[in-house]
This record gives sequence, C-alpha cells and structure tokens, in this order.
Amino acid sequence: MSTSESGPGAKAAAPKKGRIKTPRQPMPEQDPRRRRYNFEEVPRGYSEETAMLEASRCLQCKKPGCVEGCPVNIQIPAFIDEIAKGRFVEALLKLKEQTALPAVCGRVCPQESQCEARCILAKKGDSVAIGRLERFAADYARKHGGVPDPVKAAATGKRVAIVGTGPAGITVAGELARWGHEVVMYEALHLAGGVLMYGIPQFRLPKEIVQFEVNSLKRLGVTIHTDYVIGKMESVDQLMEMGFDAVFIATGAGLPMFLGIPHENAIGVFSANEFLTRANLMRAIDFPRFATSPIRPRRAVTVGGGNVAMDSARTALRLGAESTIVYRRSKAEMPARSEEVHHAEEEGVIFHLLTNPVRIVTDAANRVTGVECLRMELGETDSSGRRRPVPVKGSEFIVEADTVIIAIGNQPNPLVPQSSPEIQTSKWGTIVADPATMMTSKPGVFAGGDIVSGAATVISAMGQGKIAARAMHRYLTGKDPE
Repeated sequence: MSTSESGPGAKAAAPKKGRIKTPRQPMPEQDPRRRRYNFEEVPRGYSEETAMLEASRCLQCKKPGCVEGCPVNIQIPAFIDEIAKGRFVEALLKLKEQTALPAVCGRVCPQESQCEARCILAKKGDSVAIGRLERFAADYARKHGGVPDPVKAAATGKRVAIVGTGPAGITVAGELARWGHEVVMYEALHLAGGVLMYGIPQFRLPKEIVQFEVNSLKRLGVTIHTDYVIGKMESVDQLMEMGFDAVFIATGAGLPMFLGIPHENAIGVFSANEFLTRANLMRAIDFPRFATSPIRPRRAVTVGGGNVAMDSARTALRLGAESTIVYRRSKAEMPARSEEVHHAEEEGVIFHLLTNPVRIVTDAANRVTGVECLRMELGETDSSGRRRPVPVKGSEFIVEADTVIIAIGNQPNPLVPQSSPEIQTSKWGTIVADPATMMTSKPGVFAGGDIVSGAATVISAMGQGKIAARAMHRYLTGKDPE
C-alpha cells in the first residue's frame, strides 16, 4: 500500500484530540553496550506509526515560531502535517522546497536551539521532534524510491564554479543547476561532501546518505572534480579566465587550532581534523581493507567540549581506547549538543571537567605518555557569556595517554584567500561577504559557509548558500528565480 497518495490508500491521520497530552516520542537507539564496539548509526529512526503519532502533536500554529527559527525557512507545520496524514513522500517534497539536505540536517543540526526551541509546546513541556520527523521523511522516501528526479529550467548559457562540496556548496549547486545554469564543483579531497564526509563519524551520519545527495546533484547535470585544490592548481582569477561567469567559494574552516603547550608536536598528538578525516573519509578504521595507516589508541585524551570533541572521543572509544575528554569548564558550559554528551557518557567516555591541559608528557622517543593538567574553577563571566575558568594553584596531575586529540576549534581554510589577495578578508581570516547577497569584494565572486562565518553549523552554511544562490542568479540573469 502506498503512503504517498491521498484517499483510500493513505494511512489514517492520527487523531487531533489530546495531541497536547501525547508525550514526545523517544527515538529507538542502539544499546550503548553494543554500539561502543561498532560504527553503526546510533539512533535507529522512527517507525511509520511513531512518526505519525509524533507528527500529530504539532498544533499547526497560524504564526509558527519554528519556521522563524529555521535558517533555511522550511515550512515545518506543512511537512509535519503530511506525515500526520501518512503522506510521507509528500512530506519530503515539502522539505525539498527549502532544503537540499533533509536527511543530513535531521541528524546533525541543533534543532533544540533553533526550530524546536521556538515550538509553542516547548513553553510547557517538550517540543515537537522536528529534526527526527525531518529525518524520517527523507529516509522513508530514499528507501522506498520516492525521491523524484529533479526538474530543471531551460539552460541559461551561464557557467558557475563552486569551490568546495560541503553543505554551502551543495546548496548553491542544487539551486543554480535547477535554475538552468551549468555548474562545476571543485573538491580538494577524493570524495565530495566536505565536512559531512570527513568531519562527522559514520555512527552519527552514514556516508551513503551524503553520497546519495551528491549523486542527486550529478543527476541535475552538475560536474564534480575531486582531488582538485583551488588555490594551488588554479586561482579564482584563473577560474574566471576559464569562462566561468561567477564563482562561489565554500572552502570551510579546515585549519585546525592548537593549544600552544609544550610537546604538542609529539608523536601521538592529532588535530581532530586529521584524526576524524583518517577515520571517516580515508577509512583507517577498516585497515587493511583500506590502505590508510591505522590509528590504534590504547588511552586517548580528547581536549575540548564541542561536537567535534564528542565525535573524536567516541571514535577513539570504538577503536579500542580508554577514551577521556578533558574540558576546562563545567558540563553546563559545554558547547556540544546535550544528546551527543549523553551518548558519550552512555558509551563509557570518561569526562575530566574543570580541567585544563598545560603540557604533553613524552618519553625519550618523543612519543606521548600522558597529559599534565590543572584543575580549574569558574570565575566571572567572560565575553562568550560563560564563566571564565581560573586555574587552581598546585592542582597539577597527569592523565595517562598514548594519543591526544586537540578539538578546540578550526580556522578558515586560507588557500583561496591567499591566492586571491583582491578578495577582502577579516582579521580572523574569514572572507568578507555582503550578508544580503554573499558577494565578496571581487565582482562575480560569492562566498558562504564557514569560510565566511567561521566554524558553525551545517544548517547555517546552507542558509548562507540559499542567500548566495538567489543573488548569483540575479547577478547572472538580472532577475529573481521563479
């Protein structure tokens, strides 16, 4: 029986009575005692019945705050209403009107601080599980062959180059290709997908989902060149000389930050970028089936408290390590999603909170043997709005380790700005772009995502991509897209 049709073939909609009293539906998950030993996805997804029940909780507000909280302006009540009626493919089509990556955003975006935070039900209880429903609709359509072939407008004769194939680049490519432009993408690594491929582990975002979206771009006629480093092989100026009418820069924030403490160059110290790229994109976890050198930590210490730190510590755990997170503030100040912290705790990651590393301890061969740390206490509030950590004198102690992963943030990728000095950058190395159009100081060159904002979320990069795509279409054709 098809659930993508109205009438007798559709599933009966869940009753509207008592929707406020219906509790938020939990997401089935892999048992932590099992999942700590595999890279399978942790949340299992809603069943059809559970998705419909959760969708029935939506009040269908006339002025939905959830839409205002969405960086890409998804018409949230409309897609949820389709799920409540059992029209799952229609729900995806409604999502696709505004987002190129619903299966991705439903998994990794911080809905709890965006759309779900604005849900009226959150004022007195639990919000509608918008992210989980978004994931359900995308997964259902993909598994049941319900994703239609993209529809393209007539060719405009205009050519666009996109540098980077992460969330911002994918968003711009999809929009411009649908509007009839010829789109060519350039990816520095060997698989397209950007941070979605190299930065987020398989247990949080299966790579086949990312490649499904990349393949949908190819079905639209987008050309993707991999192993192609713009800024080394060609500059932005040279792309324009090659006949491109506009360029979009979406090279992300791939330059890792370090602590600046003694012996940080020791054998066994990794940036989170290198550690996760080797594990996720280069499949070091599958050695020797993949030829990438394996990473086999026995005691791993991850420094940081964000989502990347959680991803790194949980990956190290799955590689067989006793995995510890060292974070200088308390749990309440952690920038990571609470769900990711909870999953890490369930799986057995050890947390040393209010703890700051001051030195990497090494042996005579410059190999890591531990991390010397200081206890901290929270002082006055700093510019971030969080209480500033203050060292406790005489509190030094050592955490044993053979692997240290530094996950304290990333800076913008400098390659393109360095090779294109006429493109204005900020003191932080980000590209300066007009927020209304995302155009840079160089006419015809636009930018978006982490290269403009600094390290941020997938959905915020997509939001900038949507702004840029519309502005690029106006730049190329003199009119708004239909």
